Amino acid sequence: MKITVWGCRGSITSPGPTTLRYGGNSTCLEIRTATGQVVIIDAGSGVRNLGKVLSQEREISQVRFLFTHSHWDHLLGFPFFQPAYSDRFSITFCGGAHAESSIRRYLAHQMEAPYFPVDFTHLRATFNFHCDRPHLEPGNCCMGGLAFCPVALNHPNGGYGFKIIERGKTFIFLTDNELRFQHEGGLSREQYVEFCRGADLLFHDAQYTDEEYTLTRGWGHSTFGDATDLAIEAGVKRLGLVHHDPDRTDDELDRQVEVCRERIRSAGAAVECLAAAEGMVIDL
Repeated sequence: MKITVWGCRGSITSPGPTTLRYGGNSTCLEIRTATGQVVIIDAGSGVRNLGKVLSQEREISQVRFLFTHSHWDHLLGFPFFQPAYSDRFSITFCGGAHAESSIRRYLAHQMEAPYFPVDFTHLRATFNFHCDRPHLEPGNCCMGGLAFCPVALNHPNGGYGFKIIERGKTFIFLTDNELRFQHEGGLSREQYVEFCRGADLLFHDAQYTDEEYTLTRGWGHSTFGDATDLAIEAGVKRLGLVHHDPDRTDDELDRQVEVCRERIRSAGAAVECLAAAEGMVIDL
């Protein structure tokens, strides 16, 4: 699978001269399978640029969305997703059970007057609001050689992270996941360690420093250190820090990555650490 980052900022978009290298668009990832299928995780502001690219690829007509949750920074780009306005496209939405039953309502609501000038009913794509793939086991689905398993996020109002497997390679995406506070419906830290065990690539929420977390505990996000310790304990091969705070500058992110790498070295671990950046492409 090929993973492309179209948005990795958290909470709100933050364009400007201090976020040029890592980007200011909110969460959106594209996954291309070995057979060329397109899976999109979340529709933050980054999905706008992805949509423009997909509209130019004449061989692409089917797109699948996985939504982690319905906070605005993960949905606000959808009204600007060009394929939704084209009858060439068929768009399927799936993920956890709650997302499948309610995502149409969330997407349509943000396009209602007076919030947006174009109503959802004017979109021309074909929409499918349930997962139509065979289940391998409870919660696990398979699509053209790509298997994915949702897991409950530890976040206010809930949500889902995803484990995605293709040809023996595993990518795990856990944005908006707080490891040091228990939210309703969330798992324990130990359960997330087991879920991430041995992953080839883990993208995990790392919005706050330890100092910031003294003021933001319970808001649904983890610290750099918490994400790093999880990756170390789970024995993942590569850790991608994601959901960057809107006030985090490029230079500050560079410094935090170095702090995390030093934490890994001090633990005697072999985890490769990076910060997700717009335009980043990772082949697994």
